[in-house]
Amino acid sequence: MTLATTSCDLGGSFEDWFVIKVYSEDETSRALEVPSDITARDVCQLLILKNHYVDDNSWTLFEHLSHTGLERTVEDHELPTEVLSHWGVEEDNKLYLRKNYAKYEFFKNPMYFFPEHMVSFAAEMNGDRSPTQILQVFLSSSTYPEIHGFLHAKEQGKKSWKKAYFFLRRSGLYFSTKGTSKEPRHLQLFSEFSTSHVYMSLAGKKKHGAPTPYGFCLKPNKAGGPRDLKMLCAEEEQSRTCWVTAIRLLKYGMQLYQNYMHPYQGRSACNSQSMSPMRSISENSLVAMDFSGQKSRVIDNPTEALSVAVEEGLAWRKKGCLRLGNHGSPSAPSQSSAVNMALHQSQPWFHHRISRDEAQRLIIRQGPVDGVFLVRDSQSNPRTFVLSMSHGQKIKHYQIIPVEDDGELFHTLDDGHTKFTDLIQLVEFYQLNRGVLPCKLKHYCARMAV
Repeated sequence: MTLATTSCDLGGSFEDWFVIKVYSEDETSRALEVPSDITARDVCQLLILKNHYVDDNSWTLFEHLSHTGLERTVEDHELPTEVLSHWGVEEDNKLYLRKNYAKYEFFKNPMYFFPEHMVSFAAEMNGDRSPTQILQVFLSSSTYPEIHGFLHAKEQGKKSWKKAYFFLRRSGLYFSTKGTSKEPRHLQLFSEFSTSHVYMSLAGKKKHGAPTPYGFCLKPNKAGGPRDLKMLCAEEEQSRTCWVTAIRLLKYGMQLYQNYMHPYQGRSACNSQSMSPMRSISENSLVAMDFSGQKSRVIDNPTEALSVAVEEGLAWRKKGCLRLGNHGSPSAPSQSSAVNMALHQSQPWFHHRISRDEAQRLIIRQGPVDGVFLVRDSQSNPRTFVLSMSHGQKIKHYQIIPVEDDGELFHTLDDGHTKFTDLIQLVEFYQLNRGVLPCKLKHYCARMAV
């Protein structure tokens, strides 16, 4: 929320400054005094530096509307002060900072976001289409592919929902009044996008009586009540992702691509020259070394370097566990196992006693690209853990089972074929090897304070 406004004299001209409050998922917050023309990307950059986070271009501001249960990505080029200006005085809305791994993933893998049965291209695009061709069509100012499919729409001023066949075109979102017909006489405008934003519905079933949990909404920029909302919901997550991504591309087009290609363009006080060297200098000045032979050597192969780092880390932890296990007790093996069992609790990817549904919501909110994961306690079996991860825009859950071997306790995902002394070792292994999983673990979900 905007807490205060001040003016600053800059060489004879006055500039307005605002105090905005940004929340993290654990509800801690930080107040920032920022100029009126600061972008969302610059706000993220300020918080990254203040909290010493690693900047991987996935940090994102989210606008959260508490009363209606809606949330959207604040695009990197948008002005947070402008976003706040559309809020009502009595509304309990918030800005959140968290990672969104799917923010620009459609530029890398458009086929994952736009399934063939939902997209119709122009006649000249018939046949095989490369990812580059697909992106060019979406970003073109003259043409735009037609997105189509069934959606449930909440009837205006009523609690009921109606299923209809929708078409997304450059001129707006339409629905057919006669089956799947797209004849002009059967199409009725549902919404245009110049004065509205697309939001994800976080609690559509509870707050709006939606028939499925895959809701989204078109909301006018101006402050308004629930009657101004145009609520929709899809049959599955892939369909919702396709509609929301297509609307974002339709609304912002090349601006999104520029955000993706040039993430540090912004105010001179927050650009890459003045803010990013803290990270880049340390990364460029460190190299992986091998001291096992008579002569030291630089490890050029990234896979080999990562493997060596993992092995050294595991060896260090094993020594630490043995020291803890031997301290003041002759029963080192059993105490070492107990220490191994507790090591994971300090890891950012471990979420303790959250439910299956909570795990799914957290992964979806941080972007369900392939390899986003977290580890949690099993609710059905108190002695086991669960690895929850995304693949193919679906959330999958794998039980981590404890097995005993020669009095030592291990963890396994594949019935004991591959065993690990602790969960950290298990996670690091599957970050390097796919094993029995559909893909390698890539991004962990974390609740980080600001």
